[in-house]
Amino acid sequence: MNPTPTTDALFYPFHLCHEETLQRLLARFRRVHFRDYMALQLSPFSGTTAFADRMGGTFPELVTTGRLVQGHNVSGPLSDASRISIDRDLADIRWRTLFHAAIREDRRFQRGLFDPTHAMTIGRDTLPGPAALLRLMDESFLHQPFTVKAVQQLSCERLSGDTAFRFEYGLALIKTAAAQCYTIQLAHNLQVTTATDSSAHFQLFGRTLDRENERLPNHLIIRTGY
Repeated sequence: MNPTPTTDALFYPFHLCHEETLQRLLARFRRVHFRDYMALQLSPFSGTTAFADRMGGTFPELVTTGRLVQGHNVSGPLSDASRISIDRDLADIRWRTLFHAAIREDRRFQRGLFDPTHAMTIGRDTLPGPAALLRLMDESFLHQPFTVKAVQQLSCERLSGDTAFRFEYGLALIKTAAAQCYTIQLAHNLQVTTATDSSAHFQLFGRTLDRENERLPNHLIIRTGY
């Protein structure tokens, strides 16, 4: 007999997950919460585009029965508190080292931030995806300082060459740290366990929780065979 799920979980950092991951979460938790796609507005004229798809579009019966909860908004301009939190991650050499290792070694982490299987637009240039990703793996990025304000300023400029790659790397840092920031906020508001099936994001989030003395339960689904 399967144990009765006892609490709720918030899936992070993405707004969708694999069906097998969902089934495993539902076997462990009473309800699973999903955020909407995170569209960040870095400046009045720059940001990322939201996608309207939700887990409930594929599993409407789970929404009806209350096992799947969706619609948690994480889009728009960053609050002052969020910018401060993100800057702490960006200044944390341990967090930055974990991030850069994931950029270099974790294909799923790479795909969550870039699309190296297709051509990538970096500033005013369009490059083959693998070549652009190789540039973003360069060790020099690990040692470059980044802040939300600095990346926001870059987002307002016409970029090319090394400066464009600096912006892309900085934007990837901010998207990753912002997703964590929203995860902490939602977990406190909803009183839930945080859960992911990405080992890289689990490690990054765990580092932030440890540094900030956050006592949130953090659960990892280990993907095998899918």
